[in-house]
Formats: sequence, C-alpha cells, structure tokens
Amino acid sequence: MDQFCTKCGAPQKAGAPGPGPQPQPIHDPFATISGRNASRLCYIPWVGWIAAIAVLASQRFRSDANVRFHAFQGLYIFVAWLMVEWVVSPFLIASGFLIGMPFHRLGASLLQLAILAAWVFMLIKVSHDEHYKLPIIGDLAERSVTEQRS
Repeated sequence: MDQFCTKCGAPQKAGAPGPGPQPQPIHDPFATISGRNASRLCYIPWVGWIAAIAVLASQRFRSDANVRFHAFQGLYIFVAWLMVEWVVSPFLIASGFLIGMPFHRLGASLLQLAILAAWVFMLIKVSHDEHYKLPIIGDLAERSVTEQRS
C-alpha cells in the first residue's frame, strides 16, 4: 500500500483501503487524426457516410467548421446517391417500360457516375487541402454548419 493518496497526496493510514479502481477515460478514435484525414474519410465512396457521422459526433471536431463542412458535404453526396438508387433509377426503369425506350437505365447510370466522380473529385481536393463547395450540396453543407453554430 502507498504511503500517500494518489489523488490528493494526503498521508494514508495503515490498513485503510485504497482509492479503488480508477475509471478508464473514454478513448476518442479521432484524437490523433488530422482534420485533413478526417475530411478525407468522409468522401470514401459508399462508406464515407459512416466516417461523416462519426466526425459530426466527435468532440474533437465539434468546433472545426472546415472538417464539419466536409462531413456534411460527404453525407449529402451519399444521400444524393441513395436518391438516385432508390427513387430516380426505379422511376426511369418504370417510365422506360411504359414508353418503350430502350435506354431507360442509361440516365440513372450517368447520374451514378456523376456522383462517383464528385466523391473522387472531393477526395482529390481535400487531399490537396483545398476548400471546394459543390453546387447545391455544398450550399446545404454550409447551411448545416452555420445552423449548428447558432
């Protein structure tokens, strides 16, 4: 047994119980990651939304507007992907069957390719530490960051 208390430094009495188990600090997975790398993770195609949510929930980036902007923008790109996949694509397929147009899947594929290109483009921009705001999606992301500050 120690002669002095590890918390306050007071002398310990012989036979007195120690302070007991110390609570373990909660480990923040973003404690050692840079803002650029956290932003980069948000733009990984199809799975960046997981990193974006983690970044937005992280205490470390709570006051970093730039990283939060990229997290929101990456999240909104994923939402655009979902909208094309679940809404636009089935609509184009159904309308293609109705009007007998053989290229009904081409429109959805082009939209998906454009979203994939946006993900890759933003990965490159963030890697070069450039702040780039995508049309429409970037405005939404900026608004989300601003609303959270107030």
